[in-house]
Amino acid sequence: MAKIIYTHTDEAPLLATYSFLPIVEAYAGQAGVAIETRDISLAGRILAQFGIVDDALAELGALAKTPEANIIKLPNVSASVPQLKAAIKELQEQGHAIPDYPESPSTDEEKEARAKYDKVKGSAVNPVLREGNSDRRAPASVKNYAKTHPHRMGAWSSDSKTNVATMGQRDFRSNEKSVVIPSDDTLTIKHVGADGTETVLKDGITVLAGEVVDGTFMDVAALRRFLTEQIARAKAEDVLFSVHLKATMMKVSDPIIFGHVVQAFFPTLFEQYGEQLAAAGISPNDGLGGLLSAAAALPEGDAIKAAVEAGLADGPAMAMVDSDKGITNLHVPSDVIIDASMPAMIRGGGHMWGPDGKEADTLAVIPDSSYAGVYQATIDDCRTHGALDPATMGSVPNVGLMAQAAEEYGSHDKTFEAPSAGTIQVLNAAGEVLIAHDVQPGDIWRACQTKDAPIRDWVKLAVSRARATGAPAVFWLDETRAHDANLIAKVEEYLPEHDTEGLTIEIMAPAAATTYSLERIRKGEDTISVTGNVLRDYNTDLFPILEVGTSAKMLSVVPLMNGGGLFETGAGGSAPKHVQQLVKENYLRWDSLGEFFALVPSLELYAEQAGAPAATVLADTLDRATGTFLNEDKSPTRRLGGIDNRGSHFYLALYWAQELAAQTEDADLAAAFKPLAETLAAQEQQIVDELIAVQGSPADIGGYYRPDDAKATAVMRPSATLNAALDSLA
Repeated sequence: MAKIIYTHTDEAPLLATYSFLPIVEAYAGQAGVAIETRDISLAGRILAQFGIVDDALAELGALAKTPEANIIKLPNVSASVPQLKAAIKELQEQGHAIPDYPESPSTDEEKEARAKYDKVKGSAVNPVLREGNSDRRAPASVKNYAKTHPHRMGAWSSDSKTNVATMGQRDFRSNEKSVVIPSDDTLTIKHVGADGTETVLKDGITVLAGEVVDGTFMDVAALRRFLTEQIARAKAEDVLFSVHLKATMMKVSDPIIFGHVVQAFFPTLFEQYGEQLAAAGISPNDGLGGLLSAAAALPEGDAIKAAVEAGLADGPAMAMVDSDKGITNLHVPSDVIIDASMPAMIRGGGHMWGPDGKEADTLAVIPDSSYAGVYQATIDDCRTHGALDPATMGSVPNVGLMAQAAEEYGSHDKTFEAPSAGTIQVLNAAGEVLIAHDVQPGDIWRACQTKDAPIRDWVKLAVSRARATGAPAVFWLDETRAHDANLIAKVEEYLPEHDTEGLTIEIMAPAAATTYSLERIRKGEDTISVTGNVLRDYNTDLFPILEVGTSAKMLSVVPLMNGGGLFETGAGGSAPKHVQQLVKENYLRWDSLGEFFALVPSLELYAEQAGAPAATVLADTLDRATGTFLNEDKSPTRRLGGIDNRGSHFYLALYWAQELAAQTEDADLAAAFKPLAETLAAQEQQIVDELIAVQGSPADIGGYYRPDDAKATAVMRPSATLNAALDSLA
């Protein structure tokens, strides 16, 4: 039976679900549309690993490979180790019998627990569900709204000292090697020590004919030299020091890099107390906040705190996450995520917040040079031409290669710290060495796979989007990078399979593609960026944040390769801040607009799958209602006293009911929704008053990672009048 699966995820998107999903279920029920939910939250996935709840993610992963798939996927936590530990602690406090996270597992039981937790870390959800490539763009209604109601952009000065610093050598990009697998095979990753000792790091890696396999490493000695130089540079140039990583998606490599940044910024601290910190199991990878918290219990706790304060005083001024609370760029690895932090900096005129609570120019340290040039090119453009104008600028939609875990660098179990000097090799089943790197202790080595079928599908999707829009499609690929060179060969092989006559299809290195796209943007022209997976993640935040103010308002459709669809509802980078505000003052500023957009194609697919024309009516009326929602400016307001996420849901429900009552395609639906539309309109002020009345006081949701259903429902559905109106539909 056809059905729409609505996912329960985490943080602000989950809280919004408590408010919005009852509306969806009530409206869908009138059209006979089946809605079911599955819990793929971080907490739910942890419990599933220990058999406490069903493994909903595995179920949806299997569904995504079938034509019956119709999944609405909300943003979820890609857990860093500190987030994972916090979720475990909360679940234990709620009475769930799960073990602690073992930092250094020694017993079989600890190793088993660690293996289970490792399956939950980082970008664990997306590779499972993304059995198709990504088509992500700003809906016309959002783009038009941004043009008529442009968001504020910080002014750029031609003498701005903001820049990107990147290694450019001895990093992941420069050390990369890539091979195309000639036939189905099984690979092994092995470390061969300088003394000849062989250690299998990973075996049983199945690969298919035509698959692209890459391996690379970051030279940690070179990284430490680079970081020391950039800390000195930031101080000399009198700019803020910031580091921008992806310690969630790149769940192994980037936390390690983050730890090296912490050590490089506080060299005296680790010279004096490094042994004591290590002996106590305190890792710089977890960030300065975790270090200070844990070190307080040590005999040297006061001295360690003083050493940190001295390091902050001696070094350059550091970019802050929260200057009022003293939370620095280095406090938590998941606080400053590159795809959210860099666009926000650029939108803000090249500024971040300093420890004095004021904005300032910034040295943005992005150690790996694979995509750092994209941000430098954008900064250079803004420094030369000034801030972009949302009222006139064009758009950069994205076609992203992500199916079947394509290019999932660092977010799985093929990333290692070299245990000793030697060579790390990738071998095929015949024992032939396909890739080899000489490494030193602590070097960060990682590999990834990209299957051939997703690449072929990616090219097809790029051509179809270029044909549908008339916009140029640019493959952001660098012929001087090993992986990209292999992709370019495949793109050039597969493009002739499609009718490209009259289309503009280019291949450019990322920095050049950025400059080309920005030149067109400033003329109000659109350019499709066709990118690999990591750059897809970056671009679908960078350009939307500049164009429409947020990536949460994007339409994200994933046509699954075996049929069916996955509909994503935007990015969740700001979700933690929204939850903190709700708990503090019962105000949720999260914008569910991406959810409204995703629901339209999901309903259209349901109509096709189930032969249910009423679902098409729901989709069409929702699309029109969303247009009204934008025109009436009913997204959450910026401060208490205006409508928040719950109020925006009410207005969407009102406009949707009005559209359903007025439509002529389905008389039964019109009759069913006419009374509701009249009731909601008549009681608008009462409902809004009830929703606003709860603001200003703390809200108890019973848990951050796993809220209590009854408490969260009470908080997110505080209008008895609205609840009664929705109940009347049944």
